[in-house]
Amino acid sequence: MLTRWSTTARAHGRTRGRGRRMRGARFRSAVTAVALATGLAALAPVPAPATAGEARQGRQVAYVANRLDNTVSAIDVATYATIATIPVGAAPNGLDASPGGTRVYVANQNAGTVSVIDTATNTVIATIPVGTSPADVAISFDGRRAYVSNTFSNDVSVIDTVTNTVIATVPIGIGSFDLVVSPCGTRVYASNAFTGNVSVIDTATNTVIATIPVGTTPSGIAISPRGTRVYVTNAASDDVSVIDTATNTVIDTIPVGDAPNAVVITPGGTRAYVGNSGSNTVSVIDTATNTVIATIPVGLGPVGMAVTPGGTRVFVADQSSDTVSVIDTATNTVIATLTAGNVPSDVAIATVP
Repeated sequence: MLTRWSTTARAHGRTRGRGRRMRGARFRSAVTAVALATGLAALAPVPAPATAGEARQGRQVAYVANRLDNTVSAIDVATYATIATIPVGAAPNGLDASPGGTRVYVANQNAGTVSVIDTATNTVIATIPVGTSPADVAISFDGRRAYVSNTFSNDVSVIDTVTNTVIATVPIGIGSFDLVVSPCGTRVYASNAFTGNVSVIDTATNTVIATIPVGTTPSGIAISPRGTRVYVTNAASDDVSVIDTATNTVIDTIPVGDAPNAVVITPGGTRAYVGNSGSNTVSVIDTATNTVIATIPVGLGPVGMAVTPGGTRVFVADQSSDTVSVIDTATNTVIATLTAGNVPSDVAIATVP
């Protein structure tokens, strides 16, 4: 069973559960989170969790993969109420929502499959066999393709979302983990945890056209709204690599917290939020200067993140405390903590019609 990288205690006694890290004895490919009560409920209600502007965009639903429960929980972003708990395959790890908000694709790591959720009914309508140990899913901006990173077969499955079938398999580096599609849809960037690099896939030919060295144990990955920069969290070197997509080279390296595992960029492109699973914090990066401007305490083992379409909230999956932290991006503070199922591993937000 492969999970997001886990850490053991540092010398000063901090213990960490789910994260992606490999530095000597501090790397494990096992889940160390303690199983707590399942289901999703607000621990502390907040009067106005979403802005009026975001509410007008449609019903926003946060889908949370609960790895040890083999379920996905659907949370109403405006009320924090759980509206469904959806059985999926074994060990759901990464997930993504289609641009139109009608589907959520879930990578089931231990089942070697992808579950397709219909957001109108919150039921699984298809199960797609993919490679070995699928870790993450990224959907193209036109919604026609879903790309799945398969960690133990070292490749990416390309799914036609009309037929829900695999139409291509792209060999990449060793230990493929997270991936992201460029806004124009011509490139896919995939992190390879065991080889310390990022593969760049040409979506027209489904071939690797570049391999970019980054830090140690690259894990989370995100792209700027204009597609000019890719941010990669390096779980074992405790930093973020910034890639210039025009040259496919690293142009900056940003120190962050311990064992960074996840990164999201706000819709305006001005901020990047990085989940540090080893220090139980989220680093806020100003993308104009590539410096950390705030550090936010969250739950234990933040490993998956999603930002709302309006950019006002960041939802953080805290795997080791079985919670979801909700960050207000105006104040960079946690405004709500939701209890989750066992080992929440990722979050995706869909604007459901």
